[in-house]
Amino acid sequence: MPVISTPHAFNESRLYVDLHPIFGRRLYLKCEGFNFAGSIKLKAATEMVETAERDGTLTPDSILVESSSGNLGVALSMIAASKGYRFLCVTDSRCNLSTRLLMEALGSEVHIIADLDANGGFLGKRIDYVRSLCASDDRYVWLSQYTNAGNWRAHYRTTAPEIAVQFPRLDVLFIGAGTTGTLMGCARYFREWHRPVRIVAVDSVGSVAFGGPPGRRMIPGLGMSMRPPLLDESYVDEVVRVEEADTIRTCHRLARRGFLFGGSTGTVVSGAMDWLERQSDSDALTAVAIAPDLGERYLDTIYQVNWLQDLYGDHILAPDTGVLLDTGTDTGTDMDTDAGAGQLPVVPDEAESVTRASSRQRRS
Repeated sequence: MPVISTPHAFNESRLYVDLHPIFGRRLYLKCEGFNFAGSIKLKAATEMVETAERDGTLTPDSILVESSSGNLGVALSMIAASKGYRFLCVTDSRCNLSTRLLMEALGSEVHIIADLDANGGFLGKRIDYVRSLCASDDRYVWLSQYTNAGNWRAHYRTTAPEIAVQFPRLDVLFIGAGTTGTLMGCARYFREWHRPVRIVAVDSVGSVAFGGPPGRRMIPGLGMSMRPPLLDESYVDEVVRVEEADTIRTCHRLARRGFLFGGSTGTVVSGAMDWLERQSDSDALTAVAIAPDLGERYLDTIYQVNWLQDLYGDHILAPDTGVLLDTGTDTGTDMDTDAGAGQLPVVPDEAESVTRASSRQRRS
């Protein structure tokens, strides 16, 4: 029986969902949302904070500040509350209301940026605001998830080994790309593994992380309006880009089987299914995708009909039903098949740097 005294001490990392009954493709979804922060960002947050404490950058008088679209902000809010730090999250107008309220309930301050940067996103303006705060007061400590090696080290030390232990014959791993911390940590680990693993990055259309023109992105989580400083594309075999409409349809398809996941997970699953559908040997592959979070924080956005219609138009909904169309993610599977989930044992978590303010194939 687990007994904990700090909220970040608990993180269930051994749960996988078998998506074959829903999509007709063999894919295991690693669920990373079962912790008190509600997302995979707990790993990076813990790693970055504890490293900053060890090297003396973070002291009792420090004020943590971070730019986040939501999940990392919640994770840092939880850790700050537990450890007695003040925390200011700099987010933007796309951040879900429930996420903002959750951070405030944990005692954090939330500052919302409404101005777009040169790439049509908010990230540049968020970072500018963080830098101005740090320049104005030495007490502010910016962990900088975009440049902090602890972001990827957390997944090199935890997420990737957890997958490796459970799937020793892993062939392909699908990972959503935001800051690319999860992507780079897992990719580096499996580059050193005993067998080749194909690393497929899943990005949002409109993100400039892997190049291409910027575009409107309304679902927070994956995608970047600048090139991620942590990204080393030599570790990435392929990139799959997913339209937000397909993200939404995938989330609703999963929800109709009882699995309420977040937008980032919908993007990853949609991209993975698209990739698997194009492989002649997909049934023979051992494929895993990482689900960063669950869906409760998206109830007023991707699961809210009025929000969807206002942003994407009536065409995203099936006529007269209010049910999302399955076009774009449908693999021809019989939708009356029962869904199933499997729980598999995995190695336990571990969690190590901090910066002060300041579809294409790659290899065979």
